[in-house]
Amino acid sequence: MPDKRTSTEYLQRAALYDTLAQYYKYTNPQYHIHYYLKHLHNINKAMEVMLNTARTQSDATVRILHSSYNSPNIDVYVNGQQLIKDLPFKKVSTDLTLKPGKYHIDLYPAGNMVDSVLNKKITVESGGSYTLATIDQVTKMRLLIFENHPSVPMNEAKVRFIHLSPDTPSIDIAVKDRDVVYPNVSYKQATEYLALTPMTIDLEIRNAGTKHVILPMPKLLFKANESYTILLVGLSEEAPELQIVRIID
Repeated sequence: MPDKRTSTEYLQRAALYDTLAQYYKYTNPQYHIHYYLKHLHNINKAMEVMLNTARTQSDATVRILHSSYNSPNIDVYVNGQQLIKDLPFKKVSTDLTLKPGKYHIDLYPAGNMVDSVLNKKITVESGGSYTLATIDQVTKMRLLIFENHPSVPMNEAKVRFIHLSPDTPSIDIAVKDRDVVYPNVSYKQATEYLALTPMTIDLEIRNAGTKHVILPMPKLLFKANESYTILLVGLSEEAPELQIVRIID
C-alpha cells in the first residue's frame, strides 16, 4: 500500500526521532544511532514529498518560433487571449508560463484578428518546456511541438539541431572539414541532445552523405551550464535564404 504521509507528518516524526536520539546520546549509543537513522530517513522522505509536490504543481513554459517562410508577422492567442504580438520570421518569443493542461492556440497575421492562419490544440505537462514552431508557407501553415530539456550536467554544455527548411533535403551536421556529428537529419526532425565540453567550434551543414557544405556555422560558442537548440530555417532555392536560429533552452 503506497505511503501517503505529508511532508509535515514526516518532519514531525523526524523531530520525535531526533529527540529520542539526543536522549540516548550518552546513555545508550546503540539506541542513539537507531533513532538518529530514523530521524535521517524521515527528513529525506519529507524532502522527497516536497520535491514531488513542487514538480506536480509547477508551471510549464512555452515559446514560439516563427519559421513559416512566406508568412507575415504573427500575433499569438492562447485560449482567446493575445500573449505574443507581431512576431517576425526567424524570431523566437519570450517564454510563456502556462499551468498544466490543454490550450487552444490561434495564430493571426499581426494586427488582424479576422482571418486566422492556424488553429491548434496543445497539452502541456507540469514542469514541461516546449518550443512550438510554425512551418511551411502561410496558406498551409502547421505548428510543430518540440519538448525542450534545459537541464545540463554541472560545467558542461549540450546542443541539439532541428531541421525546419522545407525545400532542403536531409542534412548532416559536422565539424568543419571533419567528422559528422549528426547524420541524415530530415525535415521536421529534431536530433537528440549532445553533451559538450564548453567551447567555441566551427560547424557546418552538409547535404546528407556528401562533403557539400550548404551552410557554414563558424565560431559557435557553447558556454558551461547552458543547453542550446539550433534550428535550420529558410529555403535552399529561393528567398529567404538558409540561416540558423540559435536558442538557449
